[in-house]
Amino acid sequence: MNTNTHWSFTQKFLFRFFFVYLMISIAPWTWIENIPYAGVVVQPWYWLQDQIVELANKNIFKVYKELVPLNGSGDTSWAWTHLWFFSLFSLLIAAIWTVSDRNKTAYPKWNYLLVTIVRYNVAMIAFGYGIIKVFALQMYFPSLSQLATPLGEFLPMRFSWLFIGYSTPYQVFSGVAEVIAGLLLFNRRTATAGALMSFAVFTNVMVMNFAYDIPVKLFSTHLTLMSLFLVVQEHKRLTAIFFLNQQAPAGSLYALTLTKKWQRITRYVLKGLFVVLIIILPFYNSYQRYRDVQSISDQKPIRSGVYDVADFVVNNDTIPAIIGDSTHRWSQLIFQPGTTGSMLSADTMFRRVYGRAYFGYFVDTIKQQMTFRWAGPQSDSLFTLQYSIPDSTTITLLGPVKGDTLFVRLKRTNKQYRLAEKQFHWLSEYNR
Repeated sequence: MNTNTHWSFTQKFLFRFFFVYLMISIAPWTWIENIPYAGVVVQPWYWLQDQIVELANKNIFKVYKELVPLNGSGDTSWAWTHLWFFSLFSLLIAAIWTVSDRNKTAYPKWNYLLVTIVRYNVAMIAFGYGIIKVFALQMYFPSLSQLATPLGEFLPMRFSWLFIGYSTPYQVFSGVAEVIAGLLLFNRRTATAGALMSFAVFTNVMVMNFAYDIPVKLFSTHLTLMSLFLVVQEHKRLTAIFFLNQQAPAGSLYALTLTKKWQRITRYVLKGLFVVLIIILPFYNSYQRYRDVQSISDQKPIRSGVYDVADFVVNNDTIPAIIGDSTHRWSQLIFQPGTTGSMLSADTMFRRVYGRAYFGYFVDTIKQQMTFRWAGPQSDSLFTLQYSIPDSTTITLLGPVKGDTLFVRLKRTNKQYRLAEKQFHWLSEYNR
């Protein structure tokens, strides 16, 4: 433990601020929700936090008419209001704490508690995100539908996701770096090395999030600053080693002497619990998810691939294919392995993403029917068509769609995308 008992005024004030802010941001009492069936215990905290943020927006900041909660984005109006309010709240508490405890010279024990919580928080997140990258599960290789989408249609975030997902070795490499940082942080003897590594890793993630407009800017910035917080704790030793070429004493930041047997037992039990919940379970869950992803295959007898819409007939009227067509006619229909597909169509009943119309499809081989849905199996059903497969490259669909009778004849193509070939050359005689 850091035994320095004479801190400057600035050190004490910054400690008080960061203690309040980081404890609220991390909320270590919510870690128990990683234990099965224990999540209900922390629901009151989430409710209280939400009420505070809503009241702060309504009565203090008055910026947003209605707050959007966290969803796929971590940079919502709720998240920004949370940041503003609890930053001000932490400053206020730090000021009150400074006035009421002005004679205190240092907080070594409280600082040990804080750095331990920050260390474990960064370790958990680094390992959790790293292990899914090791199994190449965070960013997927571009799907057929994405390969068929013009590059200019993608927003920066999706473009960056595809860039990483394209190369499994690169994604695994970045995941290994995060896993190693997390494992180093779990051990007190290697915690400083882990803090340095996590700072480097999360700085890269943070910059990428800002550069590609990925909506986890606040989260990645917090992780970077938490890592920096751990590094700064050892700034004298690190400066001596890396900049002054001097010997540095052994670190005492994470040193803790437990004199009683029950204390040592409690420590080992908690450490073991963390290992199970934060290392073993995420690894097992990622492995199971990896197996599930690898087992995704075609819905027999429908073959995945790119299909030309050879005929599109509505109420016995054939709708011709026209370049730049903005009608509801279908073209370039893609069935992907699994349960999703896409097409080129302006029909608003489909889920439109990056210029394509996406859908979920589910085959009933007994009734020879294909049900089209908004997305997954639990989403709204759009329509159901009878299918037939007269030959290995042809699929016909027939049935009612929005009050009309629709007949579609699909011809499977041999379309190949060069990006899907995953090219690699040791010898390159020219620039590609």
